[in-house]
Amino acid sequence: MEYGRAEWVRVPVGDDAARWATRGKCLRVLVVVHNVTAATRLLDVLPLFDDDWRVQLLVTCTGSSAFAAGTAELLADTGVPVLPWEQAAESQVDLVVSASFGGQLDLFSGKLAILSHGVGYTKRLATPDTGHRTPDTGSGAAAVPAPVFGLAPEWLLSRGAPVADALVLSHPEQYERLRIACPEAAPTAVLAGDPCFDRILAARPYRERFRRALGVRPGQQLVLLNSTWNSESLFGDGGSGGDVVAALLDRVSAEFPVDEYRFAAVLHPNIWHGHGPGQIRAWLDRARRGGLALIDPLKGWRQALLAADAVIGDHGSVTYYAAALGIPVLLGAAPLDALDPDAPISAFMREAPQLDPDASLAVQVERLIGRHRPLSGPAEFTTSVPGESAVRLRRLFYSMMGAPEPGWPASLKPLPLPDYEAGTATVPFHVLSQVLGPGEVAVSRRAAAPRPMVGPDHEGELHIAVHEDTRDVDRLDLADVIFRDGAPDDPRFGSPSVWTSEVLRRYQGCSLAAYVTGPSACVVRVRGEEPLRVVAAPSADAGGVSGVDPAAYASALYAWLATGSPAAAAADKRLAQAKADGLCVRTGTRLHRVQVVPLTLPE
Repeated sequence: MEYGRAEWVRVPVGDDAARWATRGKCLRVLVVVHNVTAATRLLDVLPLFDDDWRVQLLVTCTGSSAFAAGTAELLADTGVPVLPWEQAAESQVDLVVSASFGGQLDLFSGKLAILSHGVGYTKRLATPDTGHRTPDTGSGAAAVPAPVFGLAPEWLLSRGAPVADALVLSHPEQYERLRIACPEAAPTAVLAGDPCFDRILAARPYRERFRRALGVRPGQQLVLLNSTWNSESLFGDGGSGGDVVAALLDRVSAEFPVDEYRFAAVLHPNIWHGHGPGQIRAWLDRARRGGLALIDPLKGWRQALLAADAVIGDHGSVTYYAAALGIPVLLGAAPLDALDPDAPISAFMREAPQLDPDASLAVQVERLIGRHRPLSGPAEFTTSVPGESAVRLRRLFYSMMGAPEPGWPASLKPLPLPDYEAGTATVPFHVLSQVLGPGEVAVSRRAAAPRPMVGPDHEGELHIAVHEDTRDVDRLDLADVIFRDGAPDDPRFGSPSVWTSEVLRRYQGCSLAAYVTGPSACVVRVRGEEPLRVVAAPSADAGGVSGVDPAAYASALYAWLATGSPAAAAADKRLAQAKADGLCVRTGTRLHRVQVVPLTLPE
């Protein structure tokens, strides 16, 4: 990155910084950011310097990454002075911390510590350009495998000497591979654990909170789709299995009832910032309208991982972290030639169950969860010193600066509780329903028509339920049930009573309108009837949230009323029975008891 000196920072470093700085006697810690991916690991360790008035943090960007987008905004958000690269190289600093090997890291005056930005060093990557120490994008010799990023001399040495003064490792097995691959750099190795994984481990007690934040209801299974970057990843279109993720999302819509499963996607920052967040959202638009949660790759992926019941992933670090936590993993992409064959992740990739593209995805996920037995490798090799990274890293950093540590315990920041995401789906639902007995209805709502529409899993009557905010507006004229969600006192809709009346008047083919007023209740209006309140029975709602979206109650009531002949007389009788006895709504193996009561209070 080239800047004129006019753009250089003047405070707290610079030619006349002594004149302007309020605190000019600080130790200077320079954080070197390669891209957003590397920054995530650096943000893990920055709090180790919190409260120390002796330390001035500085940050710079190498400008050497192909994935530069998003980096400047992230650096600005830190609130730490951002130095142009040339100024950083000329400034006197006491410690340099990086989580990548990109850029000319041997230019700096201070001691250099390099951390991994994944689960150790596992992937093969093209050799760096010796002039700028960035990955060479040329084709190279096809017969020669690329070196292992972070362990080969091409990455670790400059003019024959180690680039780093301290190479941080999380497990001794990494040291053994380092010693064989680049013995010159072995003396710089320091076992200091994995701060990213330590933050995950510390947040384990809050799993249920993270699930609720993602809108996962009691009894629902959360399946996380996870992809690293490059064409052979789960999200890529160049793997041997073809365009896996596109086919996968189609199958999710058709095979998984939305009241039994919740899906979320965690994509590598290089996907987000390589193709653009707007493009990612555009590619996944229909999936998101079907209920897929798209997780922020910087702030929310660890919380989503802890909340997950299963992960469909690839050879990336997040998949390995999932396995280390004991979460069932199904591999949708497994390019072994991209990995160091001696790395533990390679053994895991050979042993873990792999996605069968020709078999039912729902059956595979159900078996994956039901028959899961954690593999020992990931938990053993992710870190040999769980919970100790804060202590070890702070000790390392201050010893490299030649300064005593602060007197208080070293600690990392807890993972924050994400904002609530309801996961409202607006694609038309194909609802299969069966009346199982007096007042008992089974409903199975899917975001696409189940395929094939035969067999025991597809018995019953089909109706269409559509959210009013659907993008598929033509389906509103064909809907049997139209629903929406919102605050009961939202003035834009008048009231749930007013809204349901308007919907039935506007869409003559619709038989029932439902306004979801909260996590356990909705207001429904059957054509020709007064509005009713359908609410989870008290015994079914111990935690304040029912186990199913109340819009499913509306579909169950519709199915209950539509059964019988002659239709009008049967519907009147069944509606009276529902008011008197309530309904039992079955989704999968769970039974939800609901009450159907008159809407006596103003809405």
